Amino acid sequence: MKMAVLVYEYPPKIVGGLGTYAAEITRKFVLLDHDVTIFTMNDDTGGLPTRELWRGIEIHRPIDIDVSDSLPDVVAEDVRKWGRGIKLFSKLLVYNYLSASKLVNELVRKEEFKYDIVVAHDWLSVMAGIAIKRELGLPLVFHVHSTEKGRTLGNGSDVVSNIEYRGAQIADRIITVSHMMKNELTQLGFPPEKIKVCYNGVDPEKYNPEKVSQEKIKELRNRYGIQDNESMVLFIGRLVGVKGADKLIAAMPHVLEKVPNAKLVIVGLGGMRSYLEALVEKSKLQNSVKFRFEFVPEQERIAHYAACDVAVFPSLYEPFGIVALEAMSMQKPVVVGATDASGMKEIIVPNGPDQCGFHINPNDPADIAWGIINAVQDSQRKVQLGKNGRKIVLQKFTWNSSAKKTIEFYKELIKQKKPEK
Repeated sequence: MKMAVLVYEYPPKIVGGLGTYAAEITRKFVLLDHDVTIFTMNDDTGGLPTRELWRGIEIHRPIDIDVSDSLPDVVAEDVRKWGRGIKLFSKLLVYNYLSASKLVNELVRKEEFKYDIVVAHDWLSVMAGIAIKRELGLPLVFHVHSTEKGRTLGNGSDVVSNIEYRGAQIADRIITVSHMMKNELTQLGFPPEKIKVCYNGVDPEKYNPEKVSQEKIKELRNRYGIQDNESMVLFIGRLVGVKGADKLIAAMPHVLEKVPNAKLVIVGLGGMRSYLEALVEKSKLQNSVKFRFEFVPEQERIAHYAACDVAVFPSLYEPFGIVALEAMSMQKPVVVGATDASGMKEIIVPNGPDQCGFHINPNDPADIAWGIINAVQDSQRKVQLGKNGRKIVLQKFTWNSSAKKTIEFYKELIKQKKPEK
């Protein structure tokens, strides 16, 4: 199968879970003998190659031009006020239209490339997918990893939501990451007959606790001043309201009542940095909460999982949560937000012989603390929870299984769309 894949972030430019997903799944596609062409964003300087071959994948990165000065006259009011800024919105528009034009006019019409399918990830790329489908008549798959309403807890851009909705109406197939997300999309008016669910995955060979040395673990714990007899509670993620880092900090006084040697490590970037620092100071938790305001490389992230005693992700909205899988693969118990807006509760087994973690109410610091305390208080139970988590990953959540199921959905669509002779 020859596929054109449109995705906002791709190595070496990775912002979050979407970039990780795209990198891992496309590598598996190539290993399964499929031909992949990627269209993605260049970096802010336009310094990445505009066309290159990397690990068997052809990558195109159009160079952005800044059209933000002209946008206020032609876009809706809510885009002008959009939280991430009109400049980013302009970059996304240019990326979409340059990518679609390059694929249609250069690769297909001039260089005579042939594609079986076009794949667009989130609203960030679906505008290009819609244009390509119109021009070439290719089947369009729209992967929805999250929605504007969900990400912003209902306070987002109507324009972005409308782009998502139009993509859903025009796409031939919608693939999303959890049954929770399928329910959400259906409620938003996405055609339910088009929606398929395919879980994300993790590489259990890369995320393998046996591959991180005790020296590296000791070095990392020393960085945060965590002794051998202290419990390291880990949060990795964007520092935005929906991820719940503030509620996790608010949970620490409750944790310290039962586990006085606990220390929370928060790793990530985001607009809540100043607020979180002030919250720690106000609560007098400077000795118990440590920050690292960085986007850490993957190997360093793996070392953090290896060094921690429990990983906690109290998200208010989480379509899937690859970080939870990463922690499970590293044999760590996981505490996750488990409201109706959480796909993580489909991953984490909270009871029974296969239990690997705890479901908590992310709006309740006391409940978050309950999960943390139960994960670390009993050392034998902590080890068993971790072992169960890795076993579940190996059984259900590898990139191999995710890629194979995704390819099945693509093939099924191509077969449906192929004209009968």
